[in-house]
Amino acid sequence: MENLIGVEAVAATEAGAIAAARLMGRGDRNGADRAAVEAMRRAMEDSDMSGTIVIGEGERDEAPMLYIGEKVGNPDAATEVDIAVDPLEGTNLVATGSPNATAVLAAAEPGGLMHAPDTYLRKLIVGPMVAGHVHIDDPVDQTIRTIAERLGRNVWDITVVILDRPRHEQLISDVRAAGARIKLISDGDLTAGISVAVSGTGVHAVMGTGGAPEGVLTAAALKCLGGEIQATFAWRSDEEKERARGMGLDVDDGGRVYRTNDLASGENVVFSATGVTDGELLRGVRFFGGGARTHSLLTAYQRGTVRFIDTVHTFDDRRPPRVRL
Repeated sequence: MENLIGVEAVAATEAGAIAAARLMGRGDRNGADRAAVEAMRRAMEDSDMSGTIVIGEGERDEAPMLYIGEKVGNPDAATEVDIAVDPLEGTNLVATGSPNATAVLAAAEPGGLMHAPDTYLRKLIVGPMVAGHVHIDDPVDQTIRTIAERLGRNVWDITVVILDRPRHEQLISDVRAAGARIKLISDGDLTAGISVAVSGTGVHAVMGTGGAPEGVLTAAALKCLGGEIQATFAWRSDEEKERARGMGLDVDDGGRVYRTNDLASGENVVFSATGVTDGELLRGVRFFGGGARTHSLLTAYQRGTVRFIDTVHTFDDRRPPRVRL
């Protein structure tokens, strides 16, 4: 099952990344997102699995494609999956030509991914060496010290990624007071969360409040990579709570901390991300005469595999690619 899902997942994220990358730097965030959505949907239409979108581009009346509850793929296929998708993580990043935009998809057996509403989660994300040794409600300075101890580093060597938002003013102050370094980002906490679990990215933790759908996608990746996300819902309105209750969530849970396996409980979880613009984790799409080259991350929990996939796509068979390392 994971082999089939993995092939289809990479095909979808590659298609979305290529479509979005064509609009890099043009200032059209909505156009780039729409291009990614349409390309990923076409890719999934050709797949040999029967999928249900559990996290997508919104409710049916708000999004023409990849809406929550939409059926994709082949309805007669033997393999049924739930799909969480962010066709373009970082629409503003593509619009401005900034780093770390990606096309992302996670899949699992039915029921294997939380049906998260479009609200916020307060998050703490750490890598494999720190997983199980911190708690989201611990004081910030204690968390930073624990991360440093687990990684065998000094506190001032630790880099924490935080979304640059007014709501994080106190968090930023606390991290600075603890002595750690901070990387403020304008968008894309999903990509940052994945980077925490990959050595060499220079990212050691992600803290702060960000999208709940992105939190589920991050959890799917971290489950395969051995990292950890801890999160609590940060409701913005009673309407959000009612929508969440309709999805089967206990909105009166007293601030329950959701962990990686709560957000991505499946045993056949597959996660794929393809770079749209260059970043610490993935290279962006590179176009050449007659084609493009993509760089993707594909992880499969059950098989215990992590693959970085470098793919050359030929659009014009009269102009074969000159492949170089």
